[in-house]
Amino acid sequence: MSAPASPPKLYEAQEPVFPRRVAGYYRTLKWWIMAITLGIYYITPWIRWDRGPNLPDQAVLVDMAGRRFFFFWIEIWPHEFYFVAGLLIMAGLGLFLFTSALGRVWCGYSCPQTVWTDLFILVERWIEGDRNARVKLWNAPWSPRKARLRLTKWTVWLLIAVATGGAWVFYFADAPTLLRQLFTLDAPVVAYASVALLTATTFVFGGFLREQVCIYMCPWPRIQAAMMDEDTLTVAYRDWRGEPRGKHRKAEGAESLGDCIDCMACVNVCPMGIDIRDGQQLECITCALCIDACDDVMARIGKPRGLIDYIALSDEPREREGQAPRPAWRHVLRPRVMLYTALWALVGLGLLVALFIRADMTISVAPVRNPVFVTLSDGSIRNAYEVRLRNQGGADREFLLSITAEDPLRLSLEGTETLSVTVPADQTLNQRVYLTADRDSEAAEENSTQVRFWIEDVASGTRAYADSVFQGRNDDDD
Repeated sequence: MSAPASPPKLYEAQEPVFPRRVAGYYRTLKWWIMAITLGIYYITPWIRWDRGPNLPDQAVLVDMAGRRFFFFWIEIWPHEFYFVAGLLIMAGLGLFLFTSALGRVWCGYSCPQTVWTDLFILVERWIEGDRNARVKLWNAPWSPRKARLRLTKWTVWLLIAVATGGAWVFYFADAPTLLRQLFTLDAPVVAYASVALLTATTFVFGGFLREQVCIYMCPWPRIQAAMMDEDTLTVAYRDWRGEPRGKHRKAEGAESLGDCIDCMACVNVCPMGIDIRDGQQLECITCALCIDACDDVMARIGKPRGLIDYIALSDEPREREGQAPRPAWRHVLRPRVMLYTALWALVGLGLLVALFIRADMTISVAPVRNPVFVTLSDGSIRNAYEVRLRNQGGADREFLLSITAEDPLRLSLEGTETLSVTVPADQTLNQRVYLTADRDSEAAEENSTQVRFWIEDVASGTRAYADSVFQGRNDDDD
């Protein structure tokens, strides 16, 4: 009796990928992008920016305690969250724009997963050797040498991961102060938790999961198809030129072979472990390393470069007939790309206009409705309001309060005999304010009266206002 068949596997086991070292234009470009992006990430929290004695001097700071975001000379308050929303919209449109024009260039060059994975592979190559040496080491049984190389590699990865998590928390507090607190064990628990979480994710994602994150965890490969069309420039293999492929160039029938010598160089350098010659694939991040590898082989065998290249599918019929492909700018400057560009620019322009015309002083008014109004001993009606005054300037300012209304109302401030208050620099002040209507006035008799509250900067004369209502005694009948 035969043994029962084993149940089918729902998930395929991960096959390790060991990319080979490659040199060329796109590999050099990726090194530069890695250096610039990592430099920006690690260095930015340490840049100082003098905003005056009352404000933090860190150039880029997400001040959770003060509920503000500082970016060099720009300060975003909670009520200005639309700036953050606008930047997120621009980021999304930018992703659509670049994908429609050049495919997954974000994934291949600037995505954090790609950047840190490249860095981890570089460390792995320094310690364990190039592709053949790493494959041999992977298949070898455990030995003191293998354990030493693995521990050395993992230690360097862990140091990079700790620096990554540490750099992130520095964006949320004064970097020098927090660094000192981290080493003296005086930092908040949330800081240590954040560093530990980001260290773990960077170490695991960049060191072990690598292409699995791009294939299974990232949603963008499933979305990108909607952003691309036949005119999108993306990394592809010119099969009409390379096929049929073959290695034996001196054998009989070699004259019928294409330019591809089936050397597997494009496969061996691919960080995703795919064969670009199989056509467009979800796993491809268009890092273009296969272009560098193939161009190097073509140069050595005396064949034209570009067997693998950035090409548009719409050019395939032309090239099959021996015609030259259309210029790259013809593919880029097409309606879809220009629409994304226009939308991206409009959102950016709107944010710039909003940034330059925003007021540095604001007022908001919230009527106190418990009770709605109070009847004083002389029969007059009084309403109370919570007025929030915001001073977004770098110096203390004196604000004079006043009102305009259809019916006469008397204004008074709690805790002061005057109608002015001083608001500290870059802070908000909550002030209880009272409006009173004489007993025989129309405002006292009416259900509600429209009121406009004004504040005026005593020094500059700048004014701002907020609207509210005054509730009369007839409101008591509702």
